[in-house]
Amino acid sequence: MRIAIVGAGAIGGVCAGLIRKEGYDVELICSNDTQADQINANGLTIQGIRGQFTIELPAKGSIEQMTPAPDVVLLAVKATTMLDAAQRLLPLITPSTQVVSLQNGICEHALGRVLGPERVIGCVTGWGSTFLAPDTFEMTSTGEFMVGYPDRPADGILQAVQQMLSCVVPVTISEDIIGDLYSKLIINSCITSLGAVCGLYLGQMLAEKQARLIFFAVMKEAMEVAKAMDINVPAYAGKLDYKAFFIPQGWFADLKRHLFLRVIGFKYRRLKSSSLQSLERGRKTEIDYLTGFITSNAQEYGIRVPVNQQIYDMVREIEAGKRSISAANIHQIRVE
Repeated sequence: MRIAIVGAGAIGGVCAGLIRKEGYDVELICSNDTQADQINANGLTIQGIRGQFTIELPAKGSIEQMTPAPDVVLLAVKATTMLDAAQRLLPLITPSTQVVSLQNGICEHALGRVLGPERVIGCVTGWGSTFLAPDTFEMTSTGEFMVGYPDRPADGILQAVQQMLSCVVPVTISEDIIGDLYSKLIINSCITSLGAVCGLYLGQMLAEKQARLIFFAVMKEAMEVAKAMDINVPAYAGKLDYKAFFIPQGWFADLKRHLFLRVIGFKYRRLKSSSLQSLERGRKTEIDYLTGFITSNAQEYGIRVPVNQQIYDMVREIEAGKRSISAANIHQIRVE
């Protein structure tokens, strides 16, 4: 199996090193020649919870330099550049090439419109990493991958991809990858999108009652959209059952829900929104594939999602330079 990993950021870099270490034929596609030259000269260094090692592998400075006809492409670029990358891949892949989407949010349908749905494998990424230098990456937390076809049952090809990705973390084959992706999308629409608006770490954010109320509203609205779209949303990480979360009523049930979020905030208090980090670097966020997925589909199905819409609009205003990132933004979001 010949693998091209497109995107030499935190996730792509760690995947490249760990998969190559297990003997796979891996080519890493960077966004520029400078990074590729550094990796080719020094090797790729991986450190963190899986230990530290340096390994040699070929790196290229652009998609156009990629060796044609890989068996599998791990598409590890940001959602904001995903469709451009897919267009540039088209002349270099075969009808049987499988492209694994490692983006946040639900990008599989958009990718399928460019590449053909028969080429696309959905993937939920449930582990963390950090970009330390152009040739050095740290795996900061373990977890799992979930992979699946958006439109058909698993087959031998998907099982081969599962085996290859298990070089990184354990891999589960999902029978409903869109549902699993949507479950994570709801969490990202709370943590990542609201974090971009307020500029706070998760612990600081969830210490605010207004932020917790916003989280509740985002979840409820997202589940209404899922119902309209006939998406069956499983419990996130097997723990947060969105359907059951809001069933109990009364002051004690409300208190338990608030305490649950306070505990999450304390446990992951130093978690910083990836969209916030993008804004701080002067880059666009992935909002269209996170909160924007909820708002656009809500509009199509005639469902009101006022809290998600306010968050989406605020992120767009920040990107356009019309609004500042501020904790005060939380208190401007109206929760009905």
